[in-house]
Amino acid sequence: MSDKTDDPRALAVPSGRIARLSRLSSMTAGVAGNMAVNGLAQLGQGQRPSMRDLLLTPQNITRVADQLAKMRGAAMKIGQLMSMDTGDVLPPELAQIMARLRDDAHFMPPAQLKQVLNANWPDDWLQKYKKFDVRPIAAASIGQVHRAQLKDGRDLAIKVQYPGVAKSIDSDVANVGVLMRMSGLLPKGFELAPYLEEARKQLHDETDYVLEGAQLARFGTLLRDNPAFIVPELYRDWTTPGILAMSYVDGEPIESAQNAPQDTRNRIARNLIELTLKELFEFGLMQTDPNFANYLYQPETGQIVLLDFGATRALDPVIVRQYSALMRAGLSDDKGAIAQTAQDIGFFVAETPETHKNRIVKMIRLAFGVLRDSTEFEFAATDLSQQMQTEGMALAQEGFVPPPLPIDVLLLQRKLGGVFLLCGRLEAKVDLSTLWDAYLA
Repeated sequence: MSDKTDDPRALAVPSGRIARLSRLSSMTAGVAGNMAVNGLAQLGQGQRPSMRDLLLTPQNITRVADQLAKMRGAAMKIGQLMSMDTGDVLPPELAQIMARLRDDAHFMPPAQLKQVLNANWPDDWLQKYKKFDVRPIAAASIGQVHRAQLKDGRDLAIKVQYPGVAKSIDSDVANVGVLMRMSGLLPKGFELAPYLEEARKQLHDETDYVLEGAQLARFGTLLRDNPAFIVPELYRDWTTPGILAMSYVDGEPIESAQNAPQDTRNRIARNLIELTLKELFEFGLMQTDPNFANYLYQPETGQIVLLDFGATRALDPVIVRQYSALMRAGLSDDKGAIAQTAQDIGFFVAETPETHKNRIVKMIRLAFGVLRDSTEFEFAATDLSQQMQTEGMALAQEGFVPPPLPIDVLLLQRKLGGVFLLCGRLEAKVDLSTLWDAYLA
């Protein structure tokens, strides 16, 4: 195991609280400075500067994305969760700042990696390994993944948590909240605090790799007899709170299947939708992160490999029943039942103005109408996402402030939106009615 690498993306993770706070403060000050300079320039030209336009300059977008990519941890994770394209509640402009964070991250240099491994494993751990590749095969917000082989023959994928990430969650979340409030992009009256608190709790769970390992093993059991999926095997003897060890499973990025025959793409999409429905209505347990990188595809077997169970969550049975009721109401286009169920879920409250309630019900009917009227739904042929975004923007312009939603609802909406996007990327065609019927009969 060499301590050197020539990859420019190998960058030590700042692990101390002061170091991380300093980086976020520096980033925030830099963004504010750019906004002030540009604002004064516009005033000098007789223009009234817009907070939105001042924030979303190429220079500021680059500054924020680069700094969060270097920090990793909660700061980067929250940035990844902001994207509107997976159904979240925040304005689409913030997605511009965070788009790169879904696809790119720096990773620990070998010397820092070795320090983390030494802190988690016995002193003689290296003697047990035949090979250990110090260059990660994946790097994300909370950890990076390495391929290794033990002398006993096991081929491993080892997820190593960045140092200091777990301890930095509270301060990172607070500081990202400051940045979001400073942006001026949140709707007036929007209650950010409950979402930040839920994000903080979820991130603490995601940094417990023993907990993630238990969820990995649980999904392995649930899908043991399902030939459509492969779940890596947990290796408990090499798993600690900071390291997750599992069997290495090969595969191609799921998006690569968009070049496969139509029947293959249809089957992949159908399997992913059916799995989501099983998670919701049968398991009561959902992997809530629909990031495309969490799926691999094996062309030779036709199987989908499921990765990363850090965001797995047991769903509130009340919310499961509410979504079942919403699907029944939506598929039968029962306007009254849609309105009542939408209020039960929390999309609006009794005091919400009728004009806002009506638009939300219209959006729900729009979505179910498109799904209901297609015997074979063509994901790439619909402009449903654009229609929903247009309606959502109109709702915001009318002054609607969304009430704080249960975290299960937010994560469920994100998962449904992410699966829809992936099916669209595959340009799949699926008979959805047969899937609904199995769970709503």
